Amino acid sequence: MALDISKLKSRLNSLSNTNQKSNLIWKPKPGKQVVRIVPYKYEPDNPFIELKFHYNINNKTYLSPDSFGRPDPIVEFSNRLKKTGSKEDWQMGRKMEPKMRTFAPVIVRGEEHEGVKFWGFGKQVYQELLSIISDPDFGDITDLTNGRDIVVEFKTAEGGASFPETSIRVKPNVSVAVDPKNSQLLDALKTQVNILDLFPELSYEELKEVMDKWLNTDAEATDAAVPTATASTATDDDEPPFTAPAKAATAPASSPTAAKAKGKDSVEQAFDDLFNS
Repeated sequence: MALDISKLKSRLNSLSNTNQKSNLIWKPKPGKQVVRIVPYKYEPDNPFIELKFHYNINNKTYLSPDSFGRPDPIVEFSNRLKKTGSKEDWQMGRKMEPKMRTFAPVIVRGEEHEGVKFWGFGKQVYQELLSIISDPDFGDITDLTNGRDIVVEFKTAEGGASFPETSIRVKPNVSVAVDPKNSQLLDALKTQVNILDLFPELSYEELKEVMDKWLNTDAEATDAAVPTATASTATDDDEPPFTAPAKAATAPASSPTAAKAKGKDSVEQAFDDLFNS
């Protein structure tokens, strides 16, 4: 039997992306750290990259094409579930919606030798950063010569807290982002990685196949525990993590789009109803 070289190459690329991602995505550690947001090479006028993700689909995280206004079969499925009139379907549809995660290129103080990384954060931190930049007393904190460093404090979920918490404080004094003598870091600013290389987008057909497998697996499971979300570079620090709904394709039989019995045939019928109506 001949080797399928194309599949082996695909796997190699996948492993390479995983290794690169772990090196280039910055996640704050417990305590305080200082970072500097710098201009994004691929969009110099806006350092913030808004992306939407589907978490814990077959224990994986997938970039949603909805991030770019493109059709997403999981979003379409979610929207149709929310329109059936069933409360259970509506709740299931809400859980299937992609969650937004914002990234910004940063230099981590004390780790400048590691170059530019991407810091991912949730809605709360994003809103605070936008408010700070909109304040004329601060202005463009990402400016390379007259910007400001940011103190990031990360607290784990402890002492009765349900979720980790990230807080930020912008330093009052302006400073240069990079020492002019640090040629290595200056080069790193010019050779930033495109963040989309770290989160490849599946085609509509590929993502629909992923969803099909996910719903079939849940439909065929019999009271199995739902796996918790695995550690991901895109998991929110200050928002609840997304957990896949149990038996995602087996909504109550009263729903016109629900599978009326467990098993592959019922799930396929639900797909036919949803996508061919």
